[in-house]
Amino acid sequence: MKNIALIAGGYTGESVISMKSAGMIASNIDRSLYRVYRIFIDERAWVCRLDDGTEVPVDKNDFSIQADGRRVTFDMAFIIIHGSPGEDGKLQGYFDMLKIPYNTCNAMSSAITMNKSYTKAIVNGIDNLHIARSVQLFKHTGDHLKIISGLRLPLFVKTNSGGSSLGMSKVSRTEDIPEALVRAFKEDDQVIVEEFISGREFTVGIVRLDGKIQVLPITEIISTKEFFDYEAKYTPGVTNEVTPADLPEEMVERVGRIVTDIYERLDCSGVVRIDFILPDPGQDFYFLEVNTVPGQSENSLIPQQVRAMGWKTSDFYGKLIEESLRG
Repeated sequence: MKNIALIAGGYTGESVISMKSAGMIASNIDRSLYRVYRIFIDERAWVCRLDDGTEVPVDKNDFSIQADGRRVTFDMAFIIIHGSPGEDGKLQGYFDMLKIPYNTCNAMSSAITMNKSYTKAIVNGIDNLHIARSVQLFKHTGDHLKIISGLRLPLFVKTNSGGSSLGMSKVSRTEDIPEALVRAFKEDDQVIVEEFISGREFTVGIVRLDGKIQVLPITEIISTKEFFDYEAKYTPGVTNEVTPADLPEEMVERVGRIVTDIYERLDCSGVVRIDFILPDPGQDFYFLEVNTVPGQSENSLIPQQVRAMGWKTSDFYGKLIEESLRG
């Protein structure tokens, strides 16, 4: 029986979502095949919470624990930390050195995709993919207002490396830009300012299972708010998520080709989620971002898409584990 380290927590405000994702995954892993140990990481400590509620420290030298009077090592790390250090390549590099397989993109791809500007630069040029005009800002350099003066209102101001839409603002007036920048810079030292693209918002999961890339059903996000911010994502009733989305088959196939190209160009592994906009009349695909550790709570988008695919979530997580173990 394989020992699986289910790793949650993290160093950012997304740790709360990570804990919910870990709970969902833990309840959907076949315990007849895998021993699951829940590891919690924050800036103070790395601990394993045992079934009896006690916590034991993780030995960072070899990522092992002492439990039931014996040393326990792990066959695979199931990373479900949204943000640092689970989505930005830090944990991936650590596990690479220890030769412990994991379920996410590799260290290089994770680090690159965590940075929205760098990701856009790499995927730019893919057939039928469009990218909104944007500017990357650094906290302590340059005249920010002058740098973004060439962009047209309205604008989105958001963290360049953060997730869950923390620090995001939509700005329609020039005089509101400074406040939006302050809000974003509280969450990240880099900020991206992007021209607003009006249209329908969608997201789609894509995964490599059994050695083959598979595109999950597309979800349309219909929000009562102007945009899909943190409140819209995690407050019940604020959004209506339709899976599968009401799109013509030709568009579904086109989206599948584009997201497969994105997945391959970024050298992704495991399951990722790609967000995009289709402006009216819906013929152009505008790339927003890629999430390499997407949420996995009961009502998160990937589990919705897995169920719409006709799969059991337990089978899905089992396949992710086996894909990781095969390397």
